[in-house]
Amino acid sequence: MDLHTRYPALSDLRARAQRRIPKFVWEYLDSGTGEEMTKARNRAALDRIGMMPAVLDGEFTPDLSTTFLGQDLPLPFGISPIGMSGLIWPDAERHLARAGATHGIPYCISTVATQGPEDIAPYLGSQAWYQLYPPRDPEIRADMLDRARQAGFSTLVLTVDVPASSRRERQVRSGLTNPPTVTPRILAQIMTCPAWALRTARRGMPRMRGIDKYTGEATKGMSPTAHMGYLLRTAPDWGYVKWLRDAWEGPFIVKGVLRAEDAVRLEQEGVDAVWVSNHAGRQFDGAPGSIEVLPKIRAATQLPLIFDSGVESGLDILRALALGADFVMLGRAFHFALGALGRPGVDHLIDLLAKDMIANMGQIGARTLSDLPETIQFT
Repeated sequence: MDLHTRYPALSDLRARAQRRIPKFVWEYLDSGTGEEMTKARNRAALDRIGMMPAVLDGEFTPDLSTTFLGQDLPLPFGISPIGMSGLIWPDAERHLARAGATHGIPYCISTVATQGPEDIAPYLGSQAWYQLYPPRDPEIRADMLDRARQAGFSTLVLTVDVPASSRRERQVRSGLTNPPTVTPRILAQIMTCPAWALRTARRGMPRMRGIDKYTGEATKGMSPTAHMGYLLRTAPDWGYVKWLRDAWEGPFIVKGVLRAEDAVRLEQEGVDAVWVSNHAGRQFDGAPGSIEVLPKIRAATQLPLIFDSGVESGLDILRALALGADFVMLGRAFHFALGALGRPGVDHLIDLLAKDMIANMGQIGARTLSDLPETIQFT
């Protein structure tokens, strides 16, 4: 089967994924919070960014390689963390880790993944990132860092834009709870998706194995969109950042930054990169589109910048790079690909994004990624 003929765009993978995974899982993956205005704002803001076509540049093959945090990478994008990946598609974390290793791109696992760092250690490549939801207890914090190091994760990512749980109303309406409970309503949804159901039955109902050892039976009485990770974590402050900077020897990234002044201070505190993100609209429905604040943050700091939120194509990746990002991460997109085709979907998406970047760089006469800033236009 020619996947480029059957699924020539992410929208095709998204449509197939929606048919193949139960509704409560789909609502978890696809939803934002509130009226989903921030999610829509991300898309609208990206669509306003155009690039001026060029002519008479002759034949050339665009170079997609980049250097990020001192590492030479074949592509300027990687795989973002999403909590409970294994709920979206069974064994998702292993599939994504192996794809990252195969293609030489970063894979970032969530603290609240369905597999612990030890579980996927054999499948990690050289670009293994560990995303930390900040534990309150310093002993748990130190243990998590040690487990990540021992498993082979080289880069630490602290998420700072979740000081409180979001409501995610679509999830509530779908019947999803954390941990997932098989009610008659949920069972009816599962029965319509046999491929997902059979694979999940083989592996068992997903749970957050990475933090099992810290939580025990303490989740009773929590809100349906919260999970046991909320029992552990705190809203970090600047002292917390300093503690992590001192405790982690490798690259240290702070994720969830939208204000230029915060990027400036993070540079002063010694972090290695800033991740510009509004959590893809999943946390706060009044935030600006991430791409709207990227140029101000770029002007304010010399730190490398990562960008996410709303990215759906190679063109979107180029838009972010042109406006000052050094690297781009995608989360939902890779899980759409998994839901659509399993592991082959991940490989196909990477190929789709790369081919889309090459086609668009040809149109604007950009031989390398460093040629992009001169091409930007606003529509």
